[in-house]
Amino acid sequence: MSTPTLRLGRRRSAVLPFLIIVAALIVVLAIYTTIWTNRLWFASLGYSSVYTHLLLVRIGLFVSFGLIMAAVVAANVAIAHRVRPRSRGGAATSPMLERYRMMLESRFTIVMVVLAVIAGLFAGGISTGQAQTYLAWVNRTPFGTTDPKFGIDVSFFVFGYPWLRYILSFVFTTLILSAIAAAIVHYVLGAIRLNAPRRGGTSAAQAHLSILVGLAVLVRGVQYWFDRYGLEINDGPRFTGLRYTTDHATVNAQTILAVIAVICAVLFFANGVLRRWVVPTIGLVLMIMSAIILGMVYPAIVQGFTAGPNEPDKERTYIQQNINATRAAYGLTDTKEINYNAKTTATAGQLKQDASVLPSIRLMDPAKVVQSFEQLQQVKGYYQFPSELDVDRYQLNGSSTDTDTVVAARELNMSGIQNPNWNLLHTVYTHGYGLVAAYGSKAGDQGEPDWIESDLPPTGALDEKQSRIYYGEMFDSGNDYSIVGAKPSGNSLELDTPTGGVGNGPKYNTYNGSGGVKLNGWRRILYALKYFDANILLSNRTRGDNVKILYDRDPKEMVEKVAPWLTVDRDAYPAVVDGRVVWIVDGYTTSDSYPNSQRVSLQDATSDTRTRINTIGAQPDTMINYMRNSVKAVVDAYDGSVKLYAWDENDPVLKTWEKAFPGTVLPKSDISADLMKHFRYPQDLYKVQRQILTTYHVTNASDWFAGNDQWAIPNDPTVDSNDNTKEPPYYLTVRMPGQSTGSFSLTSVYVPNGRQNIAAYAAVNSDPTSPDYGQFTILRVPAQSQIDGPGQASNAMRTNEDVATLLRSFTQASIKVTYGNLLTLPLGGGLIYVQPIYTQQQGSGGGQYPILRAVVVKFGAEVGIGTTLQEALDQVFKGNAGASTGEESPPTTSTGDSGDSGKGTQTGTADEQAARSQLEAADKAFQAAEDALKAGNLAEYQAENKKAQAAVDAAIKALGGS
Repeated sequence: MSTPTLRLGRRRSAVLPFLIIVAALIVVLAIYTTIWTNRLWFASLGYSSVYTHLLLVRIGLFVSFGLIMAAVVAANVAIAHRVRPRSRGGAATSPMLERYRMMLESRFTIVMVVLAVIAGLFAGGISTGQAQTYLAWVNRTPFGTTDPKFGIDVSFFVFGYPWLRYILSFVFTTLILSAIAAAIVHYVLGAIRLNAPRRGGTSAAQAHLSILVGLAVLVRGVQYWFDRYGLEINDGPRFTGLRYTTDHATVNAQTILAVIAVICAVLFFANGVLRRWVVPTIGLVLMIMSAIILGMVYPAIVQGFTAGPNEPDKERTYIQQNINATRAAYGLTDTKEINYNAKTTATAGQLKQDASVLPSIRLMDPAKVVQSFEQLQQVKGYYQFPSELDVDRYQLNGSSTDTDTVVAARELNMSGIQNPNWNLLHTVYTHGYGLVAAYGSKAGDQGEPDWIESDLPPTGALDEKQSRIYYGEMFDSGNDYSIVGAKPSGNSLELDTPTGGVGNGPKYNTYNGSGGVKLNGWRRILYALKYFDANILLSNRTRGDNVKILYDRDPKEMVEKVAPWLTVDRDAYPAVVDGRVVWIVDGYTTSDSYPNSQRVSLQDATSDTRTRINTIGAQPDTMINYMRNSVKAVVDAYDGSVKLYAWDENDPVLKTWEKAFPGTVLPKSDISADLMKHFRYPQDLYKVQRQILTTYHVTNASDWFAGNDQWAIPNDPTVDSNDNTKEPPYYLTVRMPGQSTGSFSLTSVYVPNGRQNIAAYAAVNSDPTSPDYGQFTILRVPAQSQIDGPGQASNAMRTNEDVATLLRSFTQASIKVTYGNLLTLPLGGGLIYVQPIYTQQQGSGGGQYPILRAVVVKFGAEVGIGTTLQEALDQVFKGNAGASTGEESPPTTSTGDSGDSGKGTQTGTADEQAARSQLEAADKAFQAAEDALKAGNLAEYQAENKKAQAAVDAAIKALGGS
């Protein structure tokens, strides 16, 4: 009866090794699949050298640091085993310890290997995360600027110090782990005794541990020495960098502690011979106490009795160093500040000098007219636009003047596909189609966007020659792959446009671009494993010489992968360049180790209303204190080709990475003229810089310390919530003092910290063809001036009698009112606010979208509202603004003599009654249009819509035209 039991036991013993082998094979196959498919993706874009180089560096670091750690730990465990006592002299031990000792003796080699492997894997795994730190150190480029304390080139802090800190940390950890492992082996094998009466250890064991601990203490001493340099990049109570206390107390303390550590290490080395643990132990305790006293108590005393009571004088030098370093690290040394005695009184003809700017004032808010794009240009449910549109400029119809445009790519919406299945999702619906563009500064006849480029296939002034969008922001990098290029039975599979095919039905296309990975042979198995999708292996649509798989198609993620040393701007924007739709992505080189520069959170500094609307690609919560827009990246929407252009060619960080990955960044001279026109100053860099300037516009250390001139970024008044959401910057064409014409700029305003009036207006030249590109100009409003900030201006505009009456009329007619972006511009010698107002018919039938219905303008205390910007400006500036906006103004209506108060009141009442009547008619027409849409009668729908919009126009004229 015992035989079956034995056989069962043998079978069980064979199952576990089999499962381990299978699990190991699965892991190896998964790793191979990931590595090889990644390599294929990089190779398809021409960046295989980046992936290979980085992979080899990571493998090299893993092997090097892993072997070093494993070898050191194994060597010390072997030494402990070798010097074990041959006889235990009858010492009493516990039965459990005796069992461990017997096990270790009998399986020592296995135990040693296991310990070494675990330690090696631990060290190797951590070291792979230091690949970029290592590459930056190896390829470091001097900044040509030295720090004020040690006189060392800044490159040491940015590139060298992080790597050296890691090396020292690794060596220290290795020695500590080796000492712990050796001590355990010594103890188990009886070389160390902890119980009386024979407490102690053998000479060899004591010498071994003394040397290991001594080496660890010596390395700690070297760390103390290098920690002195780290004081210039440490965050203090008020600013980052060296302070009086750290300079006069902590630096000296670190030096003394380094010397004490060396002495303590010598005591441990001597203990290897003397075997008097009391002496090195006392030394170690004294070092720890010294670290507490010198590292904490002494600096606290200096701070409390010297630096604190005399802080303005003692910290002046260090604050000035922080100011200078911060402005240099964020590219703000050449900021131009102008005292701007802004006018607040409106007079006729005041905007005559600003004639070049007025036609470019944007009335189409990219965040508000998305729904208009969707309803009028989405065409089908399987297309979509982003939650926020983009701003660009085009020179239309041969003109040399830039036209402000609002643009969006018509991308694919997988969730909008009806009755989805694998073939539809991955082989039919493969791409979006066309760039849609509208004028930014004017609306169509009925308040809808005035199209520059529209419809399918695209028609208009942009001359799109290749409009298919196989790469875009809406593609999910997880499981959103497309298989293209197949033509089973000679038929194209990929849906191109909803019409234009046989019988004006759907038109299909076959991809012939250079992008993607060829899907042949073994690769089909690889990708079936990558996506856990057997259809890739089984479907006939994955077979053929020209079949490719497209994946990882988000332009921002693509740039981050081919240039892992870059931080990319959250907003990639599309443009038509040389007839092709491309994505433009701004890339930043950053560091958190620039000496004495103020450290900020990248996520916090770039957060505003726009990041609330669209959280895709929001910046990570990392700390930085150096930032440059060093690279402009371009991703072709059809073939996915990625080109990196050096933009800030003097950036030492960029030069370092160009040496690390040679040939990956193209020179600035390779940028075509057409592409250059579409570059702009990047938003995230500007947001970080404007955050820095809230404090660092002050360049005098004493004034900076006093803190009585700090600014703040105002909250966005267009957001209907209690959240403290910062107002976003706006791309606008503005004419700054001293300029004859306007320049395309990125702009924002500041308010005094804790107050709501205007403190300053900041603009950076964003025209890449201008020699002044990147020039920061700040218009500083005198402290005694009282000019409303955005919040105050918004309140004054909304509570204005004419505006409030109009909005009440809309609300009574069940029409939703939406405020557009509140723009601030330096016009007429002052600061003017412009805000578009959109209306949208309420209802549950669908098809509604916002249309531009009015424009509100505020200058000083004057508020005007009109159906056009020109009307509103003329109201504010006494009937004549002095310059034209280029809009087509509707005929004005007579409202009577405003000098006769009684007649004016009667006319106002009549106007309000007429407006209410027109809005009631508009409400009925909108409802009729909605009913027609439900019935599928598009002709009647359009007719009723026009009737309703005409009635709304009449209502606005009755109120806003006065």
